[in-house]
Amino acid sequence: MQLHKLEKTKSKSQRFGRGGSRGTTAGRGQKGQKSRAGHKIRPAERDLISRLPKLRGVKHQPVSKSVTILQLEDLKKMSGTIDMATLKEAGVLRKRAKGPVKILSKGDAPLKATFKGLQFSSQARTKVLEAGGSIE
Repeated sequence: MQLHKLEKTKSKSQRFGRGGSRGTTAGRGQKGQKSRAGHKIRPAERDLISRLPKLRGVKHQPVSKSVTILQLEDLKKMSGTIDMATLKEAGVLRKRAKGPVKILSKGDAPLKATFKGLQFSSQARTKVLEAGGSIE
């Protein structure tokens, strides 16, 4: 054997869809996506990604904190100093409640109560001050 007498040995890859000795389906089987010309199978990852909601996570938390809203009628039976701790002890707020609490004007204000660290609407503020309470 000499170098100038060597020939390339290239195995032909099977070409589908040409008819011939392969018959009508040309080795692709019968119906279905894989038997069609130009078939492309979507990767499963793409479907999973498209199901995920956009703009979620640590970077995209809401800027404003949620405000817990209470009415003056919820505080009827309370007296003395009213703040977040006393509201949680009385069961008006949940133990895990976070963020600011705003009090609105529905109902009557408790008499001579002192409020600390709470937000008020303008009408609720006037009702508390008229009832002899104070806001700090």
